[in-house]
Amino acid sequence: MDLLKEMANAFIILIRVGVVLRVIFCFIKIGSNGQESEVYKKKARNIVVFYIIAESVWEIKDIVVGYYG
Repeated sequence: MDLLKEMANAFIILIRVGVVLRVIFCFIKIGSNGQESEVYKKKARNIVVFYIIAESVWEIKDIVVGYYG
């Protein structure tokens, strides 16, 4: 069970780091290329939506495990 918790924590950290790096990348591309700024703004918004959904899934998992476990 400890291995499962460690893997879950590793996935959470990977998701958070990946989201931060991707948003930074999109902001850099928005600043450097004015013509494609709308595309990268949409990508950044989609990344934020993904992050919210990913965090919600982990919280729901914790609630279910706490309730039934």
